[in-house]
Order: sequence, then C-alpha cells, then structure tokens
Amino acid sequence: MSKFIIQGQKSLSGEIAVKGAKNSALKIIPASILSDEPIKIKNLPDIEDVGKSLDLLSSLGANIKRHNGKIDVETKNINTSILEPKLADKFRTSIMFVGPLLARFKEVHFPHPGGCVIGAGGRPIDLFLEGFKALGAEVNVKGGFYEIKAKELKGNEYFFTNVSVTGTESLMMTATLAKGTTTLKNCAMEPEIKALADYLNKQGAKIKGAGSPTIIIEGVKKLSAGTFNIVPDRIETGSFAIMAAATKSELKITNCEPNHILSLLAIFKKIGIDYEQGKNWLKIKASKKFKPYNIKTHEYPGFPTDLQSPYTVLMTQASGFSIIHETIYDRRLLYVDMLSQMGANIIMCDPHRAVVNGPTPLHAKKLISPDIRAGIALIIAALIAKGQTEIDNIYQIDRGYEKLDERLRNLGADIVRA
Repeated sequence: MSKFIIQGQKSLSGEIAVKGAKNSALKIIPASILSDEPIKIKNLPDIEDVGKSLDLLSSLGANIKRHNGKIDVETKNINTSILEPKLADKFRTSIMFVGPLLARFKEVHFPHPGGCVIGAGGRPIDLFLEGFKALGAEVNVKGGFYEIKAKELKGNEYFFTNVSVTGTESLMMTATLAKGTTTLKNCAMEPEIKALADYLNKQGAKIKGAGSPTIIIEGVKKLSAGTFNIVPDRIETGSFAIMAAATKSELKITNCEPNHILSLLAIFKKIGIDYEQGKNWLKIKASKKFKPYNIKTHEYPGFPTDLQSPYTVLMTQASGFSIIHETIYDRRLLYVDMLSQMGANIIMCDPHRAVVNGPTPLHAKKLISPDIRAGIALIIAALIAKGQTEIDNIYQIDRGYEKLDERLRNLGADIVRA
C-alpha cells in the first residue's frame, strides 16, 4: 500500500492551481444518463472517485472517451439499470446513479453504497428512498439489494428532514423527467447544485430556485445534452488556503472561486491572516502569529464540514484556545487522536466537540489516513512538524486530491510517494 513520506518544516512558496470540484464531477457523470445525447465534460479532476464513477457508468453500457481533463460520454447504448455491486459499493456517490436511471428507465437495482468511515450506520440513504417514494416509486429491499420501480414518476412536494447535498441533487435530477411539478423544500444550497441545475436548464429542464432552500422542478419529456465545465473545487481552495496559513507561507491559489469560501475568509480576517483576492485567484500572506477562533460546521454557506479537519490543524498553531464543533457527520473527529500523538494539545469533550490549545510544536509520527479530509489535515500537520512523517492509506487522499504530492513539491514541500 502506498504512503507519503514528508520531511516537515520546509519553506513553501509559489502558485498552486485548483482542480475541478470532486463534488461536481461525481454528479454530472450520472446526470449524463438523463439524456441519450452525447455530453462533453471539461475540467474533470483525475482522482480515484471520478475513476470509479466512470467505471460504473461504463459498466452500464456508456461509451466514454477521456483525454486531457476532458471526457466525451454517450449513453444512448446503456442496456441495464442494474448497478454492479463490486463497483457501486466502493464509493458513496454511486447512489447518484439511482435517480437518473429511475427517471430514464423507470426501474433500478443497486447495493448499499460504500465510501468513507465517517457517519454513523454507514451513512444511511433514507432521504433518497423517501424522495423516490414521494415521486411515485415503489421501493423493495432484498438481501441488502435495493429494487426501485415506477410505472410513472409524478411530481410531488418533498421536505428534507435533514439538509442533504446529494439528496437535493438526486431528487432534482429525478424530477426533471417526472410528470408534473415537484417542489423540494429545505434543500442544500451548495454552488455545485446551482451549477448542475444551470446545465440541466440549458438542456431543456425547467428548474427554478437551485441554490436556495426551495427548488421547483417542472417535469419535461426529454432532455438534450451539451458541454459541462466543472466548477473549481472550493474544498481544495480552502484546504490550500489553510495550508498556507498553517505553514506561515505566502501562496497564490489560482483557478479558484474565492466567493465560494467566504465563511473561511471571514474567519481569516478575524484571526489576523492577511490575504488578497481576485475573481479567480487568492493570495495568502505569511502570518507569524494569529488568534484562535471557534467554529461550528454548518451547511453552505456556513463553515464546511470538509474544511473542519484542516482548520483544526491550523488552530494548533493559533495563540490560545479554540472549540471545534462538528455538527454534520458522526465520527469525523476520529483523526484528532493522531494530531495529539504529534504533540497537539487537544481535549475531546464528546464525539462532536474538541478544544484546541495552541500554539504547540508538532513532531513527526507514523500515521494512517482514515478518510479524504482527515488525510489532507494530516499532510498539513506533517508539513508543520519537525522530522519525517509517514502517512499510510493514502488511497483515501487520492480519492479527493489529484496528484497532490507532485503539486506540493512544486511549492517546495519535501514529500514523496513510496
């Protein structure tokens, strides 16, 4: 199994470009099923989860041509609505294929999706199943395998009891080909949702309100396809910004959307981390000292749960106490024990809250990455730490960050893949 070996306390400088958003790529790939016309997808990140999604799409019968961050997809020859278990149970967002397949073929068979260890009970899919039922589908479970059928999908009103990004996107896609009008309430508002809706509208869908808590979809009989340019990854943008601040480096982050991480930038202003920004770039200035600040993760536009772990590393270098409150996922603070092993002064209050006291010097350790976002946090910690850190199970990091070791070496980091 591959691992990263990182020699810490090396000076970082230069520019790093943000790749296409993982959370956008993993939705537009299954969205291609909604039309039998060819679609071109640009700015596609070369990461493990995207590869799995393309493998799953190909297994359904789609024709895929990939070249230089772009792919051409043709789904007219899809000949099955059964998701292959050995592919679908490897990543969480395989669930995103269910809605488009149901909308196009009126039935779908699939296993429970796999993915990260975060989230209690294997991250249930109740919201998806309830939403499909609201649109007129019948759901049966046999031996851990789901079977969903509908003679006809009909528009309805559905209220999300928990705000869900993937749930919002899934039902929005499914409803585009349902008969009548669907109203979704308490929707997630992430920019990736609006980007998906904007694309679908250009192809003939009638979606209003994407990016707000209420989305109204008037079903249509057919969708065309065109070109989708994946938006920059806001989590990667925020992670690189935190990396610069934590290592006290001046870094310019390009090909990004600073307005998508306003919650983080507002905190930077409060704690004394100076930065400049343009329309598609962000420059973080080196800050020798900065203040602590409490965070509580929240759905967009609040503080992203996916930036919580990198931010916790940042707070180990702040001057004073800060409270980290994770409200979105259970078990997402499991990595904190590894930071403590590196010398961080962190007290776990309960499974959802931790108190960080800084600044503390960090020292090298042999670590194992438990998930994607904890993985990038451990890399940041290793860049700060004195000595040589080894991070194992970097497959989890490769799931979300394209060729991260190569990109960090270009900034001056001493990191190798072994």
